[in-house]
Amino acid sequence: MSIGISIETKGEIMLIDLTGELDQLTADQVKLRLMTAMVAHGIKHMVFNLKKVTFMDSSGIGIILGRYNQVKSMGGKVFVLGMNPTVSKVFHLAGLSQIITVIDDENQMISVLEEAI
Repeated sequence: MSIGISIETKGEIMLIDLTGELDQLTADQVKLRLMTAMVAHGIKHMVFNLKKVTFMDSSGIGIILGRYNQVKSMGGKVFVLGMNPTVSKVFHLAGLSQIITVIDDENQMISVLEEAI
């Protein structure tokens, strides 16, 4: 089980591309990378691109929810860009779709981020 993590920052926005499985075995690695980047770049908003995540369990939900709580406390927002049907089901069953905006494509992401900032 492995996870690919690509992080890009644009001002106060962190774009996170994840590839593979976001589960108990990979959660600590993801959390460490995100925390390090947040501190180094003064991040206020996050966009998780989950299009290439093939599996997510409660540990993955915890990663996203934990970052949501962090940025919310700073007046920021978290967004999720795309999900396969399996990941989407877990995301929605966990209730995250009630607090986190799901974006369908990159064009919509730009307009949503402009409104958020």
